[in-house]
Order: sequence, then C-alpha cells, then structure tokens
Amino acid sequence: MERSEDRILADELARLGAGFGGGGRLVRLVAMGMRKNVHEIDLVVPLPFGDAVRYVSQQLHQLGHAVEATELGPDTAAETVRVVMGGGAAGMNPVVVTAVVSQGGENGAKVRLRAAAKEGLIKQRAGEKTAHSVAALLSRAGGGPGREA
Repeated sequence: MERSEDRILADELARLGAGFGGGGRLVRLVAMGMRKNVHEIDLVVPLPFGDAVRYVSQQLHQLGHAVEATELGPDTAAETVRVVMGGGAAGMNPVVVTAVVSQGGENGAKVRLRAAAKEGLIKQRAGEKTAHSVAALLSRAGGGPGREA
C-alpha cells in the first residue's frame, strides 16, 4: 500500500526527532499539520523508456532511500520511482522525491518530477530547491543536456 507524502514526511521527521531524543509521536502529530513546499518539473530524458526508468531509479537511489519498490513491468506505459532524501539546512529536512517516467516520443522518455518537504517557521523551500537540483542531475542522461518539457 502506497503511503501519502504527508505520512512519509511525518514518519521521517518523527524518526529524526526520536534520534535526537525527542518524542517521535509528538513530532509526527505536529508534522502532519505542517504545510508542504511542493515543486514539480517536467523534463525529457534522452533515453528509451526502459533505459530511462533504470537511469532515473539509479540516480534517485544514490541520493536517498527508497520508499516503495519499483519494478519495470513488461508492457507498462509509466513507472514511478519514489525516494526520501535530505534537503534544507544541512540536509536535515526530509524531502519526498517522486519521478513518474512515461514513454515519450522520438526524443526520449518523459519525466514528471515532484519534490515535497514540510515547512516550519523558517521557510527553506526544500521541495523547490530539491526538485531543481534533481532535475539538473537527471537532465545529464545520455551525455547531453536534457531539457524541460
């Protein structure tokens, strides 16, 4: 069963809070009520669909840890890769990064990249900044510059 971004972010913040001696349950409860900073970017990865899914999955798994397993099915039109990585100040703000790779035209596969992070009193725009940095990384597929769709 797929967990929502809010649930994933609350769980990650609770885990961080418990690691620093805080009350994980209280942190989870507070985090569920916090606003999210979300940013989406569409881009084209100049690779065939199957190669693009493997490339995106490999790159995202190097940046963070998987939230759900992703398997490339034989006759699928789109695949989703989701990880949690650190963003914001000192990488301490968890960011859920979701990439939906779909079959594109002759120029390669399409990628819809979404990054979401909780925002506290100090606005870090971790979701927006992470989306831009991951998009820049993914745009380097195939040795050339990718482009936003």
